[in-house]
Amino acid sequence: MQKGYGTALFLLTLFIALILSGDRIFVVEPVADEPEETTVKHYVSPYVSISPYDSIFRQAADSIFHCDWKLLAAIAFTESRFDSTARSEAGASGLMQVMPRTLRGMGVPDSMHLDTRSNIMAAAMLLKDYNRIFRRIKESDERYNFILASYNAGVGQVSDAMRLARKYGKNRYKWENSVDTFLILKSKPEYYNDSVCKNGQFKDWKQTLQFVKKVRRTWQRYENMQEAYNDSIYSLILSDSTIEVRYN
Repeated sequence: MQKGYGTALFLLTLFIALILSGDRIFVVEPVADEPEETTVKHYVSPYVSISPYDSIFRQAADSIFHCDWKLLAAIAFTESRFDSTARSEAGASGLMQVMPRTLRGMGVPDSMHLDTRSNIMAAAMLLKDYNRIFRRIKESDERYNFILASYNAGVGQVSDAMRLARKYGKNRYKWENSVDTFLILKSKPEYYNDSVCKNGQFKDWKQTLQFVKKVRRTWQRYENMQEAYNDSIYSLILSDSTIEVRYN
């Protein structure tokens, strides 16, 4: 009995000593906090990417011509395939193939004729002027045909064709099968020598008609790309409410 009592007393003394020393016999490891769930926000541009110059096209369209920026992109693609160093045999230069005399008239020095921003802004100003000249064509979609034809051929040749259309009983504010027909006929002496014409013979009618069609076709292709891209963004936003759209 004494031996058992002594053993019990020893264990009791050891237990009290451990408690007093601050140690714990049973150690429970703390449970680590669950990591907080982080919300990832995806930023998506609302614009389809067409070229390295999209931001300048949008700026020019918003601040100068007030048109769909993809129209400017379509003109640039048709004129130069987005080559900012392009020069034509006629002397047109840069991304938008603007003539030197036009750039100089807008105050752009010769050293800046190939500068991308200057070239795009000058083209937008030129288009704005044509838009004002043809303001009597109330339907904007129709007016763009005259604007584009003037961009390629010059406003004088298009104006001659309009005067011929009026003289021969056609609608001078309608492009297809009206003014475009008389632009073709301006290659013939009996028409370009008419007293209503002020700008002489026009031989490059085929190039101008193709230019109008190519730009409009490319513009529509860009518009279709944008619509498909918008649908994709819309679906993305519907699937995840944390997605935000950032406007460039």
